[in-house]
Amino acid sequence: MVTRFLPKSILDGMAYAVLVFWIIQVSVGISLLVSWWRHGRRGAAVIITHVASVVVGLGLWIAFLLSSALWPAWAAFALLNVGNGFGDAMLVGRHRSQAGPTASYLSAILAVVKGWMPPRVTFHALFAGVVYFSCLGVCLGATVAALG
Repeated sequence: MVTRFLPKSILDGMAYAVLVFWIIQVSVGISLLVSWWRHGRRGAAVIITHVASVVVGLGLWIAFLLSSALWPAWAAFALLNVGNGFGDAMLVGRHRSQAGPTASYLSAILAVVKGWMPPRVTFHALFAGVVYFSCLGVCLGATVAALG
């Protein structure tokens, strides 16, 4: 039985850690969105989709924590995939505006890792992986525990 290797209390703690990570990520994202608006930009479909998918995903994660049902956790993870995809598109677009129209996804990631992006963008891009993989880990752990 999996629960003897991964006690429910540890899995629960990890699920709440994901909530904290997600809230931190959304908070930084909101600060980036406010800066974007302050510079007179409005209504880009990519940003709206990015924000909406992540916020609805956060709501589903909270539903998972309140209900212990697996479907909200996996739905939250699915929306996180959508949000991250649109976030990556924004990152590449930002990088192309600085490095030229032929800049690639890899060069955008290297720009983040090398610190060539603003600090909040760098944090948001790197911390996305923390949220993503911790969420995936809890989804997998909760699924295996439910099967055991």
